[in-house]
Amino acid sequence: MALFAIGDLHLSFALEKPMDIFGDQWENHTERVKKAWLEMIKDTDTVLIPGDVSWALTLEEACLDLEWLNALPGRKILVKGNHDYWWQSIGKLKDAHPNLCFIQNSFSTFEDYAICGTRGWLCPNDTNFTKHDQKIYEREILRLELSLEQAAKEKWAKRIIMMHYPPTNEKHEVSGFIQLAEAYGVERVIYAHLHGKNYYRAGLQGLKNGVEYHLVSCDYLQCKPFRII
Repeated sequence: MALFAIGDLHLSFALEKPMDIFGDQWENHTERVKKAWLEMIKDTDTVLIPGDVSWALTLEEACLDLEWLNALPGRKILVKGNHDYWWQSIGKLKDAHPNLCFIQNSFSTFEDYAICGTRGWLCPNDTNFTKHDQKIYEREILRLELSLEQAAKEKWAKRIIMMHYPPTNEKHEVSGFIQLAEAYGVERVIYAHLHGKNYYRAGLQGLKNGVEYHLVSCDYLQCKPFRII
C-alpha cells in the first residue's frame, strides 16, 4: 500500500469550466490526471486531495466530479479548498458520497499514520493579509489543533498534516500552522493552492525543524500524483 497526494483538481463536469484559460499547463488536465492515476495508483493505495476539488457551487452540481473521482482506484481523503463552495456539513457529504473520506475538525488514517488537516488560510505578513484574514486564520489554527488533538488522544504517534493553503507566508516565516506541526511531531505537511512558476517558490518545501513540506498542486506536479510513502 502506498500514499499519494495531488491537489487542485478543479473538476467541472457539470459546469464545463475549462482550466486551459489559466495556461498550457492545464490543457486536458483531467484526462492527464486520469491517465497518470491509472498508471500509478492501485485499489490498495490512498490518495490525499488537499482542496479545490470541484468548481461546483452546490453539492448536487459536484456529484459528477465526485463520482469521477470515486471511480478512480484507491481510497481518497479530502480537505476543503477555497473554491470548494459545494462543501456542506460532514453529515451531508458522507451521506451523499460514503466512499470518500472528508476531513473537517477530525482526522483519518493510513496504515499507522493519522492524517490530520484543515483548509488553512493566508498567514500573517503575507502581502495580501488583512484584518479580516486574521479571524479566519485564527479559526483555521483552532481547527487544525482540534484535528491533531483528536489523533493524539487516540494514540496515533505518526502524523501527517494536509492543508489547502500553504502553511506559511511567501517569506516562509513561522506561522501557527508550523508551530502546531512541530509541537505535535508531524512528519510531513502536504499543501496545494499555489499555481504558476512565479508562485511555486512562495511555498515552503523540504525539511525544516524535522518537518518535511510538500507542494502538491496539480499543475506543479504536471498532473501526476506525488508518492509520499
